[in-house]
Amino acid sequence: MNQRTPPSQLEIIPETAPFSHEQRSWLNGFFAGLISLDNAVTPLSPEQGAAVMKGAGTDADDGEAPWHDQTLPIAERMKLAEGRPLRRRMMAAMAQQDCGQCGYNCHNYSEAIANKAEARLNLCVPGGKETARMLKSLHEELERAPSAGPSPVREVVAAESIAEAGGEPGRSRDNPVEATFLSRRLLNKPGSEKETWHIEFDLSGPRLDYVVGDSFGIFATNDLGLVDQIIALLGVSHETMINGKKLRDVLREDMSLSPAPDSLFELISFITGGAAREKARALASGDDPDGDAAHLDVMATLQKFAGVRPHPEAFIEALEPLQPRLYSISSSHNATPGRLSLTVDTVRYVIGKRKRMGVASTFLAERINPGDKLRVYVQKAHGFSLPQDPKTPVIMVGPGTGVAPFRAFLHDRQATGASGRNWLFFGHQRSECDFFYADEFSAMKSSGHLTRLSLAWSRDRDEKFYVQDRMREVGRELWSWLADGARVYVCGDAKRMAKDVERALVDIAAQFGARSTDEAVAFVADLKKKGRYQQDVY
Repeated sequence: MNQRTPPSQLEIIPETAPFSHEQRSWLNGFFAGLISLDNAVTPLSPEQGAAVMKGAGTDADDGEAPWHDQTLPIAERMKLAEGRPLRRRMMAAMAQQDCGQCGYNCHNYSEAIANKAEARLNLCVPGGKETARMLKSLHEELERAPSAGPSPVREVVAAESIAEAGGEPGRSRDNPVEATFLSRRLLNKPGSEKETWHIEFDLSGPRLDYVVGDSFGIFATNDLGLVDQIIALLGVSHETMINGKKLRDVLREDMSLSPAPDSLFELISFITGGAAREKARALASGDDPDGDAAHLDVMATLQKFAGVRPHPEAFIEALEPLQPRLYSISSSHNATPGRLSLTVDTVRYVIGKRKRMGVASTFLAERINPGDKLRVYVQKAHGFSLPQDPKTPVIMVGPGTGVAPFRAFLHDRQATGASGRNWLFFGHQRSECDFFYADEFSAMKSSGHLTRLSLAWSRDRDEKFYVQDRMREVGRELWSWLADGARVYVCGDAKRMAKDVERALVDIAAQFGARSTDEAVAFVADLKKKGRYQQDVY
């Protein structure tokens, strides 16, 4: 009697696909149930499988994301995404920082919205109103589109994103823990135009750890003075109850008071008339009838439409939730276990005659006291971490508070005995009053741990001088480090500094690497592709 050999399991999803063994088994079984197994189907090659996975299975997208660049304005990002599937255009609308403030990265947030697993369209804090408006428009397109039925592959991706967003305590915005505020220390000396604080926290209570490159999420509260002024403009009592909670507490703890959301303008348009109604409608649609839209926070909006007093409950429903803020961690768990530090610029400015201030920065600078508890979480870094090989040289470019993660890098490499060379580029306005952590860096330089320290001060001379200028001055030596396999890290302003630093690196590659401009651009692009050029910019 002939013994029949059982057919081998059909492998439709290749091993190279980004799933666990259990997920691959489930997906292979799912697809096997949809097709005949009598040799009518040929399993995908690894290359074919990878192509399918890039396209998320159904929309023939190539998976590339040329818009995934923090330095590009949203108009340019959306132009690059023209003709792509809706979920990809949603990704292009994100701020491209992969910062995690939304509870996802940019790709997973867009996937979750497109799969209707996430209904909140206002979670991208760095993208602000521009991103929220674009997502709203794209979501309307999603609602109009005929349902194509669920994609098993995309459902798994969305499920993984949601699982990541929940996570273990202290690892996401949706599951924060309580940490203790320890202290703050002013880093600027007299004469500085800035107000920058070194902030310390105790993490021993929640037993929360982190790695350098990670960010720290903080749930701040609004300034009580601002809250009381808004209540006065509403013409109601502080004691007014909103869903079982006092209005004053709701505004202080739960609601964003800047900028004014489109829904607030919509509410005002419903309860007023005439020119005021038309103006509110225009603002809700993204127009700027009076040229002041960029400066309209909640209080300024109530002042602009003086006499319009929404019902407190409707008013609260028209506001956005108060989002946590993320800061680069400036300490190393290996060097100071159980403690964490931040380097924070306090945001204060004046528009018209009114003083404005950043919510979280002033919360840390003046509205919290040593011993106070606050809700926090650690946000894992995406593509911003020290090299695995401790012998690898690192070049760090961090002007202003951009130095924060590099202070952490240096302390960590010192604590772990990493033998690789370290080169820090730091810059600010004035050397006398804006040289953060000068004693620490000088000691590291004296000991040999900080191999090179290159400084740039923009206000110490008549002509402005920045870190990118210093890079060009020492271009030959910098190129030598790159030739030795150094990694480059950049942290700070995305719109100007990061672009200028990348331009300087291209110029250095062209001049000292004997390359054409196009070849130098390709060289820097290859550094990024290989993870040798990493950015934490905002």
